Amino acid sequence: MTLPLAVNPFLFALTMTFGAAAIRGLTGFGMAIILVPLLGLVIEPAQAVVVAILLQLFIGPVGIGKIHADAETASAIPIAVIAMLATPLGLWALGVTAPDLARLLIALIAIGAFLLVLLPAREGAVPGRLEVALTGIAAGILTGFAAMPGPPVVPFYLRRKLPPVVSRASMLLIFFATAIAGTLSAIALGSVDWAILLLSALLFPAVLVGNWMGTKAFGTISEPVWRSIVGVLLGVAGIAAVVRLAT
Repeated sequence: MTLPLAVNPFLFALTMTFGAAAIRGLTGFGMAIILVPLLGLVIEPAQAVVVAILLQLFIGPVGIGKIHADAETASAIPIAVIAMLATPLGLWALGVTAPDLARLLIALIAIGAFLLVLLPAREGAVPGRLEVALTGIAAGILTGFAAMPGPPVVPFYLRRKLPPVVSRASMLLIFFATAIAGTLSAIALGSVDWAILLLSALLFPAVLVGNWMGTKAFGTISEPVWRSIVGVLLGVAGIAAVVRLAT
């Protein structure tokens, strides 16, 4: 699929970046899920992944003080550290996995995460060290494998009776860490060049504005609506993964 000739590729990328950043500000995740396939219409898909990672890195420090204060740091920090350490394993797995099998695994993971979110929340459940470790490992592997750390992290927080502000901040803290790990890995692999850096810099103002608007909207919606939006996003990710598998 390509864009109609009448559509300006940069304006298209700018608009889609703004929308994806607004979703990030509202939900705490979803920017890469939305942005990577859309940017892939105007640049190479591998470049789209790197641009999405860089934009996540650039926006990560914005509001980091409040994010850290609101997050459940007892779980978010260990998950973030483990995810960063596991990211190179995901890159290695991607390099040794056949493309068709890789797409199948990504689709299964995305659908599995969506089904987990649909299960009833666990009242008073406190995750043990094993669950924290497995979530971090899965998030890191998926960062390197598909630039998609969300599927294991989102159910970890949404299946517990945590206030949305805590869940959102915890996810944002983890995804900033995975963006750092993803960027370092991309640099090590030689995937970051001046053209990608320039495009990321040009798109970043749209990220700032979109993220600000999404964050403002976050405080105006009810908890059930917020959880529904997050669940729908995971469902869209699963459907997109299945469609990609079938094409």
